[in-house]
Amino acid sequence: MSTDQPTPGPDEPRPHEPRDGEPRPGEPRPEEPRPEEPRPEQPEGDRFAGRQPPPSYGSPYGGTYGGEYGAADPLAGMPPLANRGRRLVARIVDALIIGIPVGLVMAVLVGDYDPVNNNNEATAMTIVYALVYFVYEGLMLTKYGQTVGKKLMRIRVAMLENGEIPAGQPGWLRAGTYALPEIVPCCGFIFWLVNVLWCTWDRPFHQCLHDKVAKTVVVSVPS
Repeated sequence: MSTDQPTPGPDEPRPHEPRDGEPRPGEPRPEEPRPEEPRPEQPEGDRFAGRQPPPSYGSPYGGTYGGEYGAADPLAGMPPLANRGRRLVARIVDALIIGIPVGLVMAVLVGDYDPVNNNNEATAMTIVYALVYFVYEGLMLTKYGQTVGKKLMRIRVAMLENGEIPAGQPGWLRAGTYALPEIVPCCGFIFWLVNVLWCTWDRPFHQCLHDKVAKTVVVSVPS
């Protein structure tokens, strides 16, 4: 019996030749393209949702600088600045807390204590007061960010960079810049006066010179 197969016709594909579009033997089959998923239509009022927001600038208080169209606002994201009147009252309270005990102690130690008519006693009083005030404010600021006067007025000292308590060097630097220049005769008082008045015209953070040196700002404590 013959095993020869009939010769394929002209229109029939030969066994060893692939049809059009089929891979040859040993070649991988091409992956079929996946149909595109339809994109969800955005509502008419949300046409700009896919666009990038305007640039903003990091805030030290957890918010973001930059208002509409990326306009920078240096006060954005931070608590309200402390009222200058409250700051003044806080200083007066602290001055009394330190000044009255120092005056009483000096009167006991010196005896006939007359700082008004005696320049030497006045100088000694100023030096002792400045040193005690420096230690008092440095300890209070580095631990609490507030003196007793500031607690009563519900204001506090914060680092301008991140709003934290000025622990360590910034707190002592701020206290020293405020209190110690008074020890220098004549010029010390002038510097102290310019220092405390600086916040009246400083913008935008209402800083005194001791704030600028320590990079701090005085803000209100929320109720």
